[in-house]
Amino acid sequence: MAKRRGKASFDAMIKLFMQTYNIPTKRDIDNLMSKMDRLEKLVKSTAKSGKGKRISENAANDKTSQHKSPLTASNIVIEIIKKFEDGICFSDILAKTGFGEKKLRNVIYRLDHIGKIERKNRGVYVYAPEGLKK
Repeated sequence: MAKRRGKASFDAMIKLFMQTYNIPTKRDIDNLMSKMDRLEKLVKSTAKSGKGKRISENAANDKTSQHKSPLTASNIVIEIIKKFEDGICFSDILAKTGFGEKKLRNVIYRLDHIGKIERKNRGVYVYAPEGLKK
């Protein structure tokens, strides 16, 4: 009896086709699924242990932040300016907040624009209560 070559050549053709076009096999998919399961378990275990949680630098230094909701950058700048009735200069605000210069300039511009603070002199800012908007 002669061997049937049709079936073997068809399987070889399919394998060649799958390799040529990078089509994943069932084994590839199963390996991928098992890796995904291991990663999900790892993520869940680290989430339960509390690792990976980040606390902002200001919140870590500020003892009252544990009792209050986190302050925005604008709120932090307003609170600092409120403490100085005669006004506070840009460099002092920069030193007290620890923000970058660009960020602080943007915050001050925004607060001045909406009327929360006023510019007393060049680089000196005072708190403007809500009723005294420009």
